Amino acid sequence: MADKVEVNGTVVANEYAELRPEVSGLLTFLDVPEGKSIPKGTVIARINSADLEAQVNRSKVQLELAETTESRLKKLLDINGVNQADYDLAINNVNILKADIAYTQALIQKTIVKAPFTGVIGLRKVSAGSFVTPTSVIATMQQLSQLRIDFTVPEVYQKYVAKGNNVQVLLDQNSSQVQSARIIALEPQVNQSTRNITVRAVLNSGSTSPGSFVKVYLSASDKSSILVPANSIIPEAKSKKVVVVKDGKAAFTNIETGARQADFVEITKGLNVGDSVVVSGVLFVRPDAPVKVRSVRNLRVVTK
Repeated sequence: MADKVEVNGTVVANEYAELRPEVSGLLTFLDVPEGKSIPKGTVIARINSADLEAQVNRSKVQLELAETTESRLKKLLDINGVNQADYDLAINNVNILKADIAYTQALIQKTIVKAPFTGVIGLRKVSAGSFVTPTSVIATMQQLSQLRIDFTVPEVYQKYVAKGNNVQVLLDQNSSQVQSARIIALEPQVNQSTRNITVRAVLNSGSTSPGSFVKVYLSASDKSSILVPANSIIPEAKSKKVVVVKDGKAAFTNIETGARQADFVEITKGLNVGDSVVVSGVLFVRPDAPVKVRSVRNLRVVTK
């Protein structure tokens, strides 16, 4: 019998990012091709950086003068026309101006918003000319090349969700067609509130939108089992029993049960293949009393 566990899952994009500026300022350039795929590094937006560019130009002019001064002092130092301290001060001034230029250029880079990866860009949230801050979302980007499925399963089924195993995913609730997904990672810690473990799988085929609700089917077990009709089990305070016919007499046997179907119950301990179990007239049977078998039925139940 195959015991399948049905859990809820959510479709997750392979990569997801909210495009935000690193600095505050006026939006002077905006290019958001809504719903289209763009390559990594594409410029999405620019923030006004005129003041920073002017600062770079100013530092470059100062650097040119500082390098000229350093070159002159170097020639004088070679003929002992100036002391070493004056020359070291000129070298230090050149290095400071170079560092200032690099710092200002880094600030200019922060005014440019680029695509962090190749993916599909979403809807534009702002317009050119708007004043934006680091909390402003310009647009969102998602990579749809390898969709992932995130789902949770009870910790009792943790041994059945090993990395590399496949699960079945129902993408369309109106269709019975399922797709295969491969488990790529498991959350190492069980949630203490729900006692569930989070699992992530990669969809091998099929397509859908990130955030969609899906059904995930997990094969918890696949084994040969002994099933008996539910009405043949005698429940007691601390145990369960069935009546087995041995040598023409009734024998009450303690059993342990497993999975329960509509009309049948799995027996995990207490019965062997070939045993004859009393199905009807159970209430009239006494231990070690002779039993007259009126009819025998061979039951073969296949459940999936």
